Amino acid sequence: MAQKRDYYEVLGVSRTASEEEVKKAYRKLALKYHPDRNPGDTAAEEKFKEASEAYQVLCDAERRAQYDRFGHAAFEQAGGGFGGFDFAAAGFEDLFGDLFGDFFGTARGRSGRARARRGEDLRFDLELSFEEAAFGTEKVVKVPRAVGCGECDGTGARKGTEQSVCSACRGSGQVRFQQGFFSIAKTCGQCGGAGSVIKDPCRSCGGSGVARETQKLNVKIPAGVDTGSRLKLRGEGGGGTSGGPAGDLYVIISVKDHPFFQRQDNDIICEVPISFPQAALGDELDVPTLDGKVKMKILSGTQSGAVFRLRGRGVPDPRGYGKGDQLVRVTVETPRRLTARQRELMEEFARLSGEEVHPISKGFFDKMKEMFG
Repeated sequence: MAQKRDYYEVLGVSRTASEEEVKKAYRKLALKYHPDRNPGDTAAEEKFKEASEAYQVLCDAERRAQYDRFGHAAFEQAGGGFGGFDFAAAGFEDLFGDLFGDFFGTARGRSGRARARRGEDLRFDLELSFEEAAFGTEKVVKVPRAVGCGECDGTGARKGTEQSVCSACRGSGQVRFQQGFFSIAKTCGQCGGAGSVIKDPCRSCGGSGVARETQKLNVKIPAGVDTGSRLKLRGEGGGGTSGGPAGDLYVIISVKDHPFFQRQDNDIICEVPISFPQAALGDELDVPTLDGKVKMKILSGTQSGAVFRLRGRGVPDPRGYGKGDQLVRVTVETPRRLTARQRELMEEFARLSGEEVHPISKGFFDKMKEMFG
C-alpha cells in the first residue's frame, strides 16, 4: 500500500497556515481536480480525494492537533481510517456550494431550500436638454420591471392551492449520489432546490411567481449633471424572489447639444462673431448666457480668438462646490462682399495703415524672412 503524503504537503501550505489559508488552498485544488471537471480521469479523481482527505483533517482544529502530534497514525485506530467522507459533517456542503454553483445548480442554504434572491438592477437612459442638466429638474420616467405576482403573492401556485413536497428530494432540496467513497449533495433538478413543486400553477404568472409591470417614478435631477452622470435609486429595480430585496435602478444621463453653448467641466464656452470695425474700435454686445442676455464690452483692438470670462455664469457643480464661468470666444468676421464704396475705403485704410499698425503679421513675416531668406 502506497504511503500517504503529508497533508500539509498535499495542500501546499505551511504547518502554521491559518484556517483561511487551508481553505483557500483546498478550493484551488478542488476546482482543478473535481471529477465533474475531469470525467474519466482516474488520476485527477485520486488527487481530489487526497486533497479532500487532507482538508477534512486540517480544517478541524481538534483533528489537526491530533495530526500534528501523531501524524497519520492518529486516524488509523481499529484499521478504520476515514472509511468514507461525511461532507456535511466537515462543512463541505457550504464549501461546495461556493465552489461548484455552476455544477450543482441554483444557490441553496443549509436546508437545501432556495435562498432569497435580490432583484436585478435595472438601467434607464434619460435624455435632458442643456438647460435641464444645468439647472436641475424633475422627470417622470416609466420603468418596465419584474415584480412579485399579485395574484399568487409570488408563490407561483394558483390562489387557494399550495405547493407540494418534491417527490425526488422529499422536500430537502437536495439529492445525494455516491462517487467512489464520496457522498455528494446536489441541488434537486426537479424542484431546483426549492423542496417543493407547483402542481397547479398560477394562471396570471404561469407559475413563475413574477409579473411584469411598468412603474412611474418621479426622478429628481440635481443641477450640474452631465452626459454619463449616473443616478442610483435604491430598491426601484427588479423585485426579489423568495423574500429577497428589490434591486436598484440606475438612471444614466445624456445631454442634448445646445445651439450656442458647449460645456467644459463646469465652464460654458460660447463663440460670438464680431465685425472688423467692432474689433478695431471696440463695442458693447448682447451675449447669451444660461440666465439670459448680458452686456459685454469689447475692447478696441480685440483679436480674433480672444476669450472673455463672465464669472459665475457657468454650470453649478453637482457636489455643491459653486458655479463655473462662461468663456466667450470672439471671432472676427471678414466680409465676403464689399460695395464699391466699402472697397474704396478699405484700400485707403490699407494705404494709410502701413506695416506699423499690424505688429502681429509684421512679426510673423520678419521671422519667416530670418528662416527662409
